[in-house]
Amino acid sequence: MTLTLFAIGVYTAATGSGLACQAQWPLCSDQLIPALTINPDFIEWFHRVWAMITGFLIIGVAAWTWIGSFDRRTRLAATLAVVVLPVQITVGAITVTVGGLVPGGYTVSTHAAHLIVALVIFTLLGLATLWGPDAERHGGSTRLIRIALGVALTGLLASALLSRAVPILTYSPGAQAWFYVAGLGAHLGLLAAVVYATEATTDGYVGLSPSAARNVRRLAAGSMVLLVGTLLLGRDLVLYTTFWQQVNVVALAGAVAFAGAAAWTVRSADGDSANAAPVGGD
Repeated sequence: MTLTLFAIGVYTAATGSGLACQAQWPLCSDQLIPALTINPDFIEWFHRVWAMITGFLIIGVAAWTWIGSFDRRTRLAATLAVVVLPVQITVGAITVTVGGLVPGGYTVSTHAAHLIVALVIFTLLGLATLWGPDAERHGGSTRLIRIALGVALTGLLASALLSRAVPILTYSPGAQAWFYVAGLGAHLGLLAAVVYATEATTDGYVGLSPSAARNVRRLAAGSMVLLVGTLLLGRDLVLYTTFWQQVNVVALAGAVAFAGAAAWTVRSADGDSANAAPVGGD
């Protein structure tokens, strides 16, 4: 739901529908529900409705972690997502009101804040999922690390094709929405790789050496930082000149290279484990 909300929000902004509803919030053109036809008012209103439902579900997830058998870190991640949620709602309201509630609300700074806070919530929900009740049973599995990095590389390559940095496809509102779906999928894959690599050296598990796990964490984290940079450059937060396009290309290439290096590190570690001499006659 949060991933879809991200895509809907990008599509809403890219079509200019964020300026619809006569710059009102929570009403839309003096109505609670606008005409249910595909028009800017409806797009902006639908974005708000989806955000409201998603917000209630985020609160429900946090409540579930306190009721169910979840550990402290899972509860913390889910609860922090709820704590940050009002900030996102407030920034979203400011973003679409222009001269309504807050003068000059539809600005670059509020758009950047809206994107960054949404990414924080998405990341916290990802952590709550990865640290769920099955985390201890699956933690540290090199198979899961390989899958996570495979998801990350697939998302990175897809986002590169859809990115405004690579002039292959028109950077239309639809392409922008899919760019963020692919990019956030890659972000979640990299996040999973960092979490699983962190747990790869737990007691009783020898899938990765401490040094290999550390390298995987660093490479995946570096790829994630560069990816976030491309996600920010995907919006009109700067005047997108040739210089920023080149920066975007370098960031994308670096993100792919780091993720690929992390995957190669895991593969090499698996090969070393398979070729290791038997110990104790086993």
